[in-house]
Amino acid sequence: MEFSAEQIAQILQGTIIGDPNAKISTFAKIEEGVPGALSFLSDSRYEEYLYSTKSSVVLISQDIVPSQSVGATLIKVPDAREAIGRLLTIYQQATARRSGIHPTAVIAESATVGEDVYIGPFVYVGEGVVIGNGVQLYSHVVVEENSKIGEGSILYPHVSVYHDCVVGRNVILHSGCCIGADGFGFAPTGEGYEKIPQIGNAVIEDDVEIGANSCVDRAVMGSTIVRRGVKLDNLVQIAHNCDIGSNTVMSAQVGVAGSTKIGQWCMFGGQVGIAGHIEVADRTQSGAQAGIAGSVRKPGTVIIGSPAMDARKFARCTAVFKNLPEMFHDVNELKQKSEKN
Repeated sequence: MEFSAEQIAQILQGTIIGDPNAKISTFAKIEEGVPGALSFLSDSRYEEYLYSTKSSVVLISQDIVPSQSVGATLIKVPDAREAIGRLLTIYQQATARRSGIHPTAVIAESATVGEDVYIGPFVYVGEGVVIGNGVQLYSHVVVEENSKIGEGSILYPHVSVYHDCVVGRNVILHSGCCIGADGFGFAPTGEGYEKIPQIGNAVIEDDVEIGANSCVDRAVMGSTIVRRGVKLDNLVQIAHNCDIGSNTVMSAQVGVAGSTKIGQWCMFGGQVGIAGHIEVADRTQSGAQAGIAGSVRKPGTVIIGSPAMDARKFARCTAVFKNLPEMFHDVNELKQKSEKN
């Protein structure tokens, strides 16, 4: 597929500086640009590459003003990162869609399959399953009994959706993702641990994306819910009966223990651990490896550390911690002088 700078500018409602007929047929990082490629520049720290890139067209944020002549055609937009994201989405939708049902797929007679779907090799679709229009099920996907997959969703290879679960519209589940496995529920007895049946389900609302090998456990009773617009990175664990608020994002290896309620628009860095049976307020931001042991009540709180605390307080504590050896030496000197006196 080939586009002109003028066509790209029309899609993005940007302003062209240079040749409107410049053609692009691929994408490249600005430092690795080649003729026929489209690149972007949203951070002035990479401005030096603007003057040496071989890319034919560069999207550039309006707040960046070149200080030298530029060989590439520029398209100025309010936010180049957001603009390139829109273009990549259009490109992916135009090139990545598959169609048809592979002969090795196993589809139960009672399942309902919509139009324009792709069901790949060795996919299993169980009894009573509903597959919406435009769904893409890649190889070895398993959708068990009475589950629903919403219109336009994509399940990549080896995704498992257990029985009675719901996946909304335009959801993306990456390879190895597991929706609706049993929560970690065991009651200690004199002879070991007795399993507590997990008879609820897991519900993934619309426009959610969940990374490779991440897990959303089914509820003991009721539903574990990942609400609309949530984005989970690879290797994220959401335990039973959690409720993850809309548009919340979690980086790799975040773990949320059972029955915890996370607010909307929260952000969690890598390896954050969140205790069970607590509530985290809307727009909470947590730095990497934080341990959140109790509820966060105030919206917009920024925390870090383990146990997690206010980020500014954590910075002051860190400064003290780094000086502990010197402080220990000074205290010992004072103690020795005091004993001599």
